[in-house]
Amino acid sequence: MQNKKYYVVEAGVLPEVFIKVMEVKKLLNQGKYNRVNDAVKEVGISRSTYYKYKDSIFEFYENKTQILTLAMILDHISGVLSKILDVVAKANGNILTINQSIPQEDFAMVSMSIDTIALNQNPDELIDIIKNLPGVRKIQIIK
Repeated sequence: MQNKKYYVVEAGVLPEVFIKVMEVKKLLNQGKYNRVNDAVKEVGISRSTYYKYKDSIFEFYENKTQILTLAMILDHISGVLSKILDVVAKANGNILTINQSIPQEDFAMVSMSIDTIALNQNPDELIDIIKNLPGVRKIQIIK
């Protein structure tokens, strides 16, 4: 049996066909199309191309653990954490743990672990949404 090698590669350097295969996978996973034939027509690749590469390319988070742990610095303003919880809930994330420090100097440290198995969006997109909420000073992934 041949050992497989894997690489993490920035999407911008990949041939367009791989990006389109990922678009088809996303359309199917989001339920926008129920049939591969419809999704490949939308994206502009053949079914054979999709089937040739679909099991060989994955988003970075697809094969990682399904628990995402975030460290955040939040302003000490009423409702900031609540808005973050709403964003996670709307993304279908299941919050496993939340730890918050006592606010000092008008900010608090928060760590949150999220089960991402049912997430309806890419974890990067979720983090970007949270990062842009009012009162979120900093957010980073804890490995």
